[in-house]
Amino acid sequence: MSIKRMQCGSRMSQIVIHGNTVYLAGQVALDAPGASVRDQTRDIVQRIDGLLAEAGSDKSKLLSATIWLTDMATFDEMNAVWDGWIDPQNPPARACVESTLAAPQFAVEIGIIAAKYTPGRQRRKAAPWRTVSAASPRGNSPSRVNRCPGMTRTLT
Repeated sequence: MSIKRMQCGSRMSQIVIHGNTVYLAGQVALDAPGASVRDQTRDIVQRIDGLLAEAGSDKSKLLSATIWLTDMATFDEMNAVWDGWIDPQNPPARACVESTLAAPQFAVEIGIIAAKYTPGRQRRKAAPWRTVSAASPRGNSPSRVNRCPGMTRTLT
């Protein structure tokens, strides 16, 4: 399985794609440093939207989010933006912790893992097995027979 790295710097990649999984580096509000948690969160989720689009995914395919806040007292402020942004039909697994971030002008950082959309490729469905009763070769007690087009198996 290949690994694709995008927007690479000397220290890290902003996007890493492994198979059909997209990993984003932790995102901070580069366009709103020092702003309120609400404004920083808004900037971050816009940044995430752009990175996911570049990777061939979107917020409906979020698998996991990790959110770091410098002050848990701002949890509700961050959630006000987060709740309006996520796809309510597909919320990700999520953790939110209080932490000191690398630069003091940032109060929020969000890391994302998402599934990648692959156009024209659908997930394979399970084989269309069905169970029926049949006479056992050892007598009259029924056994289970699983049938799939072109294949028959008798279980005793």
